Amino acid sequence: MKSLLPREGRVGATWLSLFAVAWLAVWTVQLTPVQLLLPLQLDTPGAESDWITGVIWSGLILSVGGMAGVFAGPLAGMLSDRTASRWGRRRPWAIGGSTLAAVSLLLTGAATEPLAVGAAWVGVSIGVAVLSAALTAMIADQVFVQRGTASALVSSAQAVGIVVGVGAVVLLGLSIGASYLLLAAIILIVGVGTAILLPDPVVAHWKRDSTESVRDRLGALQDRNFVWVLVSRFTVNLGNALGTALLLFFLLYGVGSPAESAEDDLLVLIVIYTIFVVAASLIAGSISDRTGKRKSIVLIAALIQALSAVMILISPTFIGTAIAAGVMGVGYGAYMAVSLALATDLLPRVEHHARDLGVVNVSASLGQLLGPLLGAGLVAVVGGFWLLFLIAGILSAVGALMTVAVRLSAASLLPDPTGH
Repeated sequence: MKSLLPREGRVGATWLSLFAVAWLAVWTVQLTPVQLLLPLQLDTPGAESDWITGVIWSGLILSVGGMAGVFAGPLAGMLSDRTASRWGRRRPWAIGGSTLAAVSLLLTGAATEPLAVGAAWVGVSIGVAVLSAALTAMIADQVFVQRGTASALVSSAQAVGIVVGVGAVVLLGLSIGASYLLLAAIILIVGVGTAILLPDPVVAHWKRDSTESVRDRLGALQDRNFVWVLVSRFTVNLGNALGTALLLFFLLYGVGSPAESAEDDLLVLIVIYTIFVVAASLIAGSISDRTGKRKSIVLIAALIQALSAVMILISPTFIGTAIAAGVMGVGYGAYMAVSLALATDLLPRVEHHARDLGVVNVSASLGQLLGPLLGAGLVAVVGGFWLLFLIAGILSAVGALMTVAVRLSAASLLPDPTGH
């Protein structure tokens, strides 16, 4: 795989393409159940208030699974930093995470009771977290002058993955079991295949530095600027999750879409959201690479996401939601691409890349996966969705303001091609 290794601090189109395909598979298998399959499995139509039970189960299961991923991601990252196999540091963990996710997806599809669905979903969350930690570390390991572009591929793949997964299920008319089987095949084939094809240079056997202080072992976590980026990513993602995770329920019981057309309406909203996420992430990532002005882009992007929540509050109709979906896509796409690049620029030590970026992944994933639980509670409290979108807008704006506290040094604006 020598031809794919970076030269003069840059990776080629083949490396970037494989990286994008890997993340497309990750987001497809993670978000299709979140957006469509799990709500369908857990929906409890019946009397006027029965549907709230399904919302609560959905929020609880997604959040419990998310917490498992929160612990698994940084732990897998730390262990991959210390892995010195002939297969490399990241590859064994990427293959293991892909396999665990595939098996767990099959179990989720076979489950019929909420507790069984939740237990299987924990396995999916852990597998995806392990694979994500390995992939994210490759940005810090191998990408130096294109970090905004590489990070944009991660966020744009997130939006495209929802379209690929939900589109396949809806347009092909797949059953729940067949849908999970398809997702399991995707992550097993693509996850393992890209892990084998992407370069992963072998390193010498890891040995703890006896002179390393406790402060050094904290890595990027001892940097207040890095911590502010983490907290901002958590807050903005929590706001985003409130606006997206319960979208099918919002269409059914907030907008009033007929049950027979709600899935089609959901797909339309996802396509609109995706187009703007992809465009915004690629453009914003490229601009941040050229100008180095990552902080200002992150601030503006989070405020744009906050605006989308206000728009839904003003016009809780399908047309109003569709327009807001485009606005949210612009804000979230630009935010996620550039905030990941910003966090990568702040990493202090190459030997802790996967561990520190595992924490970066957690900051976003925790927000996305606590969102459904908080959202379910907000819906249950008022018996509707207005409070959910109000809090979504407030959190997005607060996350934007947190970025103001980040102070960048000249060194962080110019990544070292050697990775140190």
